[in-house]
Amino acid sequence: TPPAGAMCTASYETTGSWQGGFQGEVTVRNTGTDPLTAWQVSWTFGGGQTVAQSWGARVTQEGTSVTAANESWNGTLAAGAGTTFGLIGTGSAGTVDPDCSGR
Repeated sequence: TPPAGAMCTASYETTGSWQGGFQGEVTVRNTGTDPLTAWQVSWTFGGGQTVAQSWGARVTQEGTSVTAANESWNGTLAAGAGTTFGLIGTGSAGTVDPDCSGR
């Protein structure tokens, strides 16, 4: 359970697309009053997309479910601070609605 003042949001943007692939960027922001020491973002792809490459987060995928966890160097976020990670995917870009949890 995260501390009472630990909250985060995540937003996704497709930054490029081409036949059979796309590039995306996820911004994680600490919206709480306390610093975060770690964060995790998750989402579900709706159209058979897969993550082929990522940077700025440790990304894993099982089926359509994707989870991204902070790297050792970007897990701590002060109140109001943010960080961004990126990915290259296969398939069509589609829409992503990520959830964020922090502690």
